[in-house]
Amino acid sequence: MNEKKTNIPQELVESYTRKILKALEKAGAKCLEKKELEAKCKISKGSPAAYNAALKELLRSGDVCVRKKGYGLSRIFGLYSAVVVRLSGTFGFVRPELDDEEDVFIPGKFLLGAMPGDRVLYKNIPSRSGKPEGEVTDIIEEADSRITGKIISDDGILCLLPDTMSRTPIRINRRQSVEYSEGDKVLAEICIRGKRHAEHMAKVIFSFGSAETAQSCAKAMTALHGVTEEFSPEALEEASNVPRGTILTEEELSRRLDLRSVPVFTIDSAYSKDLDDAVSIEKTEKGYKLGVHIADVSHYVRPKSPLDMDAISRGTSVYYADKVIPMLPKELSNGICSLNPDEERFAFSALMELDERGEIIKYDFRKTIIRSRVKGVYKEVNKILAGEADEFLKLKYAEVIHMIPVMNELCDVRIRERDKRGAPEIETTESELVLNEQGVCIDVKARTRGKSECIIEEMMLLANEASAKFAAEKELPFVYRVHEKPSMEKIENLEQVLLRLGVNIPDFSDVKPVHLAQILKNAKDTPAYPVINVMVLRSMAKAAYDTQPLGHFGLALADYAHFTSPIRRYPDLAIHRIMSYYCECRNSQKVGKRYKAFVTEAAKASSDAEVKAVMLERDCEDCYKAEYMQQHLGEEFEGIVSGICDFGFYVQLPNSVEGMVHVRTLPEDSEWYNDESISFKEVLGDREYRLGNTVKVKCVKTDVNSGNIDFELSK
Repeated sequence: MNEKKTNIPQELVESYTRKILKALEKAGAKCLEKKELEAKCKISKGSPAAYNAALKELLRSGDVCVRKKGYGLSRIFGLYSAVVVRLSGTFGFVRPELDDEEDVFIPGKFLLGAMPGDRVLYKNIPSRSGKPEGEVTDIIEEADSRITGKIISDDGILCLLPDTMSRTPIRINRRQSVEYSEGDKVLAEICIRGKRHAEHMAKVIFSFGSAETAQSCAKAMTALHGVTEEFSPEALEEASNVPRGTILTEEELSRRLDLRSVPVFTIDSAYSKDLDDAVSIEKTEKGYKLGVHIADVSHYVRPKSPLDMDAISRGTSVYYADKVIPMLPKELSNGICSLNPDEERFAFSALMELDERGEIIKYDFRKTIIRSRVKGVYKEVNKILAGEADEFLKLKYAEVIHMIPVMNELCDVRIRERDKRGAPEIETTESELVLNEQGVCIDVKARTRGKSECIIEEMMLLANEASAKFAAEKELPFVYRVHEKPSMEKIENLEQVLLRLGVNIPDFSDVKPVHLAQILKNAKDTPAYPVINVMVLRSMAKAAYDTQPLGHFGLALADYAHFTSPIRRYPDLAIHRIMSYYCECRNSQKVGKRYKAFVTEAAKASSDAEVKAVMLERDCEDCYKAEYMQQHLGEEFEGIVSGICDFGFYVQLPNSVEGMVHVRTLPEDSEWYNDESISFKEVLGDREYRLGNTVKVKCVKTDVNSGNIDFELSK
């Protein structure tokens, strides 16, 4: 039976909103009971619905709160609205909805059973750390409360031990749950809420198998975050209708620059199937002519189409271990949009002229048709650069091998110029996970980058910079890649730590990229250099996407966007669409009218998706590393102290695996303390473990389910 719809005049709702706020403002700290508030608002006959709608929205927004004696203004009671952003076993964080407010730490006993995504009211409480600390007083809007966890036996009863939220097992509604067994990693949903996390009840909605396998844990985490390999039926149908080969009509050829005679080629890992960028280069009297040719994904993914809706909801492809969860179906990502060798492909090309310093002096963006000559592989190109190419490689790269030394030369020029600009060169250790046929992690290696990886990175940076210059020059609505300067608070904290570590700090009042670059150079020969790299990185603001050209601090560039990966990043696809329309109409006003609202949506969705993907990839990687270390229990390793906390310190091994040395494993005859996150020291002794110190440890415990690894100092 259809409910009768009531059309409430918005003007009337707004009128009652003002009346409610005025009445409660006047009442101050004295709450108004239901009938009192109604009387003061003088509800006219026939308009209770408008009054109720206004009150409901004020409660939902958090502007009005309910106390025992009635209604009041939240701010008068020191209450503020926020969103729960993170839970741990014994605490959580909420993010105030006021701009520029720092996340607030909430002790577990003050969370009121709130779940991630819940909108809450909180009040500030005395802080023990100097950081904002609070207590949740009301849950004003409940989020979809899905959680992951492990099935355990608690006094003979199977319960759910959540990965976050509580260290106490919670009850399971067996009638509403799918089948599960002890030790399973599961996805569950809170079906009954209590006032504490331990009082919640859950139903199991999917079991992924043993929580002792990283594969199961990773699947659970991707499901929790809504990251799935499955596309909508509509998107799959649309993808199935995409042609398998490039259809080049006379009309299409007339709109494109024909570059099929130009020797272009791709350089990727040997395992890559989504080849979305190719390059061509030649040396000139004034410098270089560089072509960066990107798959024309926007030709196939049209605005508001099912493929586009799936792509913007995903925002990015997700990579972990040996898995790829793509942004686009394989018919596009591995098919018609992949610049496979000896196949004609539509591209969007950045055609640049560079001076001898590698600076862009002229650029043009054209829709093109290309034919890649070879699928280049990083390791093979590195061999060519090192003069170690055998006859097979010389034959494979015959049509393009003359370009490789020129690319190498331009790369060296660009790196020198970037250093002159003062861009900090941060070196971090990335991981390479090696899995067997069963999907079990059998090795972890520190990923190394060869010269060919640097070359491609520099070529892509140039195309990205040129695209941002193009948008600024043409005054187009755009999605920029932005990286704002660090906050002074973070820089001051960094300075204090570095001074304690004996690292010289440049004299500055307004932080610039060159200052961080100088810090890294000063720390180069210190034992703590690997740790300082990470600390400098963490002191920076997070890169994001924005509709305004705010510049890129880390690259020391005023103009920057992401143009080069439209197969796997939505912001790249978004700006291809905008630039394509401009190339077609040559009218900035028409472009602005069509895409002004779109860029705001695309920037926010892309930033949110990136944050989710980075966290997910990191958490999955931790599970695989714990799985690998499970095979090395009892073995000894050498590593460096990489982090200090109140209950111990972290040690990172050369292969990038990191584990904790807990204070309880240190000599029992001593007390220990965290000395300003720089060292873990004895209270009444000389022993200490400082950031960057080399230590020998033994792996004593791993937990694949949580991704945690425990070390003890070797005797």
